Amino acid sequence: MRDKFNFDPALADQARALLEAFRVARLRLATAESCTGGMVAAVLTEIAGSSDVVERGFVTYSNEAKAELLGVPLPLIQAKGAVSEEVARAMAEGALKRSRADVAVSITGIAGPSGATPAKPVGLVHLAALTLSGRLVHARHIFPGGRAEVRAASVKEALRLLREAAKV
Repeated sequence: MRDKFNFDPALADQARALLEAFRVARLRLATAESCTGGMVAAVLTEIAGSSDVVERGFVTYSNEAKAELLGVPLPLIQAKGAVSEEVARAMAEGALKRSRADVAVSITGIAGPSGATPAKPVGLVHLAALTLSGRLVHARHIFPGGRAEVRAASVKEALRLLREAAKV
């Protein structure tokens, strides 16, 4: 019987370093995830002792969940689409408001293989990280590969954005 997931060792190292930097800075974080389905929270909480940094995670795969759990306005989702900079920002804002975290990161994207449009291809991901002081960092990527590769790249980028937003 396995007692842990098998995350890429480099990703686990990145998560471990992030946790240590947040611990030293006395910061707590929250995640708001759509296309990654909780993978950011999973890689962080795989590391023993992460509970002093990881405050909570929201998996908001549906538009209704984004609205109900994070307070993202449905009219915003309808106007801009769930995969947009505006929705990523609103998700991060909602996660910060609905938690006791100092920094929140959000991810919304099209991991594929379906759900794409000419304007929003498979691999399109918007991420946002927001601090209580109002520092906001946004990233837009079109990650190559299939579903697994898009999701893995999104997790790696979310960890990077958390560090950038918190300046740790």
